[in-house]
Amino acid sequence: MIHYSACIELLFKQEGDTIADRIHRAKQAGFDTVEFWGWMRKDVAEIRQALDQTGVRLAAIVAEPMVWLTDPENHEAFLMGLAQSAATASQLGAPVMIAQAGNAREGVSREEQHQAIVACLKRAADVLKDTSVTLALEPLNDRVDHPGYFLTSTKEGLDIVDEVNRPEVRLLYDLYHSFVMDEDIAEVLEGRVDRIAHAHLADHPGRNEPGTGRMDWQAWISWLRANGYDGLIGLEYRPTGAPVTAYPSGTAN
Repeated sequence: MIHYSACIELLFKQEGDTIADRIHRAKQAGFDTVEFWGWMRKDVAEIRQALDQTGVRLAAIVAEPMVWLTDPENHEAFLMGLAQSAATASQLGAPVMIAQAGNAREGVSREEQHQAIVACLKRAADVLKDTSVTLALEPLNDRVDHPGYFLTSTKEGLDIVDEVNRPEVRLLYDLYHSFVMDEDIAEVLEGRVDRIAHAHLADHPGRNEPGTGRMDWQAWISWLRANGYDGLIGLEYRPTGAPVTAYPSGTAN
């Protein structure tokens, strides 16, 4: 059975609550693993307490600051923040941090921006060496959610990971973003599933819960499983009001 993580930036959210409150609600709904985005504006001590109280594990957080890695002028700030993010991830027990490439820069060649990301992530690997934390680079779609984003191709993301060639840097494969970009999972991941540190899932259109759109998500997850991915699937969707459970309706085995 696939193991799911609840993204509590979107799930179990109520007005005026905290991430700690959502950890408790996720536990009550049957989840033993959650994840969230940025940490700098959250109460880390309160989150640690909620994790301890519930026994829930933290799958991933976002590495901050979120800056354009396509621009070398941002690299120093990113790397300084990465060290802090890694310390926080370790404190909270999160094995994965998520990194985004940033937007494409006008007037700069695509190859130059690609190489800027590679150079930054090589240095990031040095920061993370001898820690228990992996940095996962995330391709996103630019058709619906992230206009102007540079890294929209899973293949290019994997190429960057391979060029960095360090165990500290891997890929976050988001099934939703890949589907929006009309990718074929077998074609873009063939032979490189082992580069995936974490995965995300939402249906399309709408970015709602699995089963509300036209993605054959069970088949995609089954392909991942059959090809060696045994990690978590983060449920990163906007709920329509249906009950959120640890096992989505029609869960793939």
